Formats: sequence, C-alpha cells, structure tokens
Amino acid sequence: MQHSSSRIDLVAPGSAWLKTYYFVRAAVSILWIALAVLVGKTSVPIAAILIILYPVWDAFANFVDARKNGGIKANFSQAFNCAVSLITAACIAYALGIGMKPVLFVFGVWAILAGAFQLVTGVRRWKSYGAQWVMILSGGQSVLVGGHFFKNAVALPPPGIEAIVPYAALGAFYFLLSAIWLTVKDARKRSAHAAG
Repeated sequence: MQHSSSRIDLVAPGSAWLKTYYFVRAAVSILWIALAVLVGKTSVPIAAILIILYPVWDAFANFVDARKNGGIKANFSQAFNCAVSLITAACIAYALGIGMKPVLFVFGVWAILAGAFQLVTGVRRWKSYGAQWVMILSGGQSVLVGGHFFKNAVALPPPGIEAIVPYAALGAFYFLLSAIWLTVKDARKRSAHAAG
C-alpha cells in the first residue's frame, strides 16, 4: 500500500491535467491554422469569425485551466489574461468594420499582453510542475511578435488572416513541446522509481 502511495507522489498534482491542457491547446491551434489557410484566405466572413474566436478561445482555455488549478482568484495572471482576451475579441469585432489595419494593431497589443501573462503563469508554475521553460519562452516570444503585428498593420496593402497564421503556429509548437516535455519527464520519474 505504501509502495502504491509513493508511485502516486511521483507526479506533481495536476500534472496529468496540464499535459492534457497543452495537448488540447496545440490541437485547437492546428485546427485553427488549417481553417485559416484552407477557408479563411478565400472567405472574408469566415476569416473574421476565426480572428474573433482566437482570443475568445484563449480566454476560455485560461479560465478552465485556472479553475482546475486552484481557481481564478489563485491565478491572477490567467484571470487578467481572460479579461484582456475577451476585451480584445470585442475590439477586433469592432475593428473588422474598419479594416485589417486596426485589427492587426489590436492583435499586436493582445499578443504582447497575453504573452506577458503567459510568461508570469509559467514562472509561477515552475516550482510545482517543472518543464515551464517552454511556456516562459513562448510568452516572451509572444511579446516580441506583438511588435511584428504593428509592422504588418502599416503595410500596404495590409495582409489578411495569413498574418496571424505564423503566430498560431508558434503557439501550437510551444504547447505541443510542453506537453511532450512533461510526458517524458513524468515517464522518467516512473522509470527511475521502478528501477530503484
């Protein structure tokens, strides 16, 4: 019985959820990219819906993750991320009536803020779960990429939804890498325990 208990303690509480969360976020990002490339580039209404849904999905995902890890009040960085993402979705919906330039500007501001909040979340979780260097790197890179959206916003002619695809691809890569890293890390712990 004691042996069984020690096996349970090998993996940090919530690690299984975090792996699932990262895998799901990667899968949704890949699906979003596929829809953007295959449909969004040729259909303005679908492109508009996809662009609005991007921050909405981010807000929902952060909300669910925070609820699974102590609640919104205990996860201030994700709480702020939820609020900023929902406000961003509303601003994008309004900006779409003007054109892609203001949309990309809003998206750039959001990429900077969301990246900063993700970076903070990664730092806070490092001690509990480890393997958060990927999320920290992703958050930092998101902040830098935000400036690239400002550059696209003043380009002539302004790009369409394809300007967001590389950003989504980076997100998918980092979430997938985080999920795989945690999976390997937990497997190594179990193997080391079994060998000992």
